[in-house]
Amino acid sequence: MAHPSQLGFQDAASPVMEELLHFHDHTLMIVFLISTLVLYIIMAMVSTKLTNKYILDSQEIEIVWTILPAVILIMIALPSLRILYLMDEINDPHLTVKSMGHQWYWSYEYTDYEDIGFDSYMIPTQNLSSGQFRLLETDHRMVVPTESPIRVLVSADDVLHAWTVPALGVKMDAVPGRLNQASFVTSRPGVFYGQCSEICGANHSFMPIVVEAVPLQHFETWSSSMLEEASLGS
Repeated sequence: MAHPSQLGFQDAASPVMEELLHFHDHTLMIVFLISTLVLYIIMAMVSTKLTNKYILDSQEIEIVWTILPAVILIMIALPSLRILYLMDEINDPHLTVKSMGHQWYWSYEYTDYEDIGFDSYMIPTQNLSSGQFRLLETDHRMVVPTESPIRVLVSADDVLHAWTVPALGVKMDAVPGRLNQASFVTSRPGVFYGQCSEICGANHSFMPIVVEAVPLQHFETWSSSMLEEASLGS
């Protein structure tokens, strides 16, 4: 989760988020170099007392400031396109979870299991236990196995929402009447927090997302207990 006064991204918990962090650092270094060069040229032009009547009609300068920006854009565009294609890849997911946005909570349905589905509401501040995070905890977490490709089908029941978990590098719009899909692989166990990222009404900031990644054995135990609860309830 994010920390107070944090300036950068959250620590990566998926391979895609690691690629996004590397791309961010790569692009930021290019921005710093360009800013330094432009600042140097401005200071040099402002402070010098020398003039050159040919500087306004220099073929060499025209070539340089045409080719150099093109090369820089290519250096940024190629890694960006690579990550875009990586984010769209969905290779034989081991688990599919359907997430529906409502005003103002999320509901989850494990489509590979007939009877696993639940609503996920934010825990009010007065009901939080020690160590839980205000405005981020939910009464039911989306539990997934680690190191397994997970497909999330995202839609909405009423208005626009967005299912977003920054540590996993996932942000997908939830559009009424449309089924969007995203995928991720959690590289380590943990609890990862997200929030709705599309303004959806008065309680937009009170519908958090909690993804709990556990080892496969623990996930199988959890799914078995959920199926037992569903059979007892029916």
